Amino acid sequence: MKTGIATFSLDTGRCPQWLFRRMKKLAGIMSELIIEEFGADELLKRLADPIWFQSFGCALAFDWNSSGLTITTTAALKEALREKDLGIYVCGGKGKTSRKTPNEIFHLGEKLNIDSDKYIKISKITAKVDNSLIQDGFNLYHHSFILTNKGNWVVIQQGMNIEKGLARRYHWCNLKINDIENFKFDEEPHSGIISDMFINRVLNLTDKESQENKKGIIKILNEENNLNNEIYSIFCYANSNSFQKRFLLPDVEFHYHPVIEEKFDRKRLIESISKAKFFQPKTIEDLLMINGVGPKTIRALSLISEIIYRVKPSYQDPARYTFAHGGKDGIPFPVDRKTYDEVINFYQKAIKISKQQKFLI
Repeated sequence: MKTGIATFSLDTGRCPQWLFRRMKKLAGIMSELIIEEFGADELLKRLADPIWFQSFGCALAFDWNSSGLTITTTAALKEALREKDLGIYVCGGKGKTSRKTPNEIFHLGEKLNIDSDKYIKISKITAKVDNSLIQDGFNLYHHSFILTNKGNWVVIQQGMNIEKGLARRYHWCNLKINDIENFKFDEEPHSGIISDMFINRVLNLTDKESQENKKGIIKILNEENNLNNEIYSIFCYANSNSFQKRFLLPDVEFHYHPVIEEKFDRKRLIESISKAKFFQPKTIEDLLMINGVGPKTIRALSLISEIIYRVKPSYQDPARYTFAHGGKDGIPFPVDRKTYDEVINFYQKAIKISKQQKFLI
């Protein structure tokens, strides 16, 4: 279940080591206090809330409105939880580290004696949904998978839009799923979405309005047909002048479709669609799990479904906001290192006293 989307500015700075050390300590202390008081599932629910997560990152003194908050907060949490035995673990991260997520989940599965294949699939499909089914111009570059020893999970991932200078964060959580038996990753998986910015012409195949278009995609991939003409049409449409576009596709309102400015590689497109047809996926989730099927293939298939069956997908953006220790960038005030260290020491003592009291009881 997607629980939220947050949008903020891209940040190219780095977190200084002196700050990251403190962030790690305080993240660990705050996590331990929440788990001691409410349990690991409560921490999981809070991390799945984009507002709480943003506040958490700000409390650790990172920039309140920058993309770096996501990266640095999850990294600090990952390091902190690795050193503590709290029954909750963080896999993945930014860039190359995100690609290690399946391997990290596999080793965690061995440690916890759980079905790692199940969670590796969840990790992959949540990334595919936010990168391929929701094409809002934000390309994923960060993926964190957070898992408890009870098998509950949260995904926090982030995409960037270089042209707009913005980043967008996506949160998922299985504890927010009301009907787990009938849950579909590809159909309105979010319970609440927030963003201070909306993107025009978003291809949103998770919207219920896209249901018929997706049925068309699956039908196309499971029937005997020759799609060369349709592929040629959208290839020419995306790369030709307006006269040719009108001539090739006379009655289809593709001027609303975000594929217009896409530069398709016809050979690769034919190969990826042929591969998808070979596997004959029965659901969109099956289609997303095929290696090589990415945003361009999904866009093309959505267009072909629109050509053949006249069923449009949705173009609506699915996106629907404390300072405790200052901020790395000096806003609203520079980080007060002395106060930060005093806060860490205070909470460390509080945890120690709490544990002693529980032991005496």
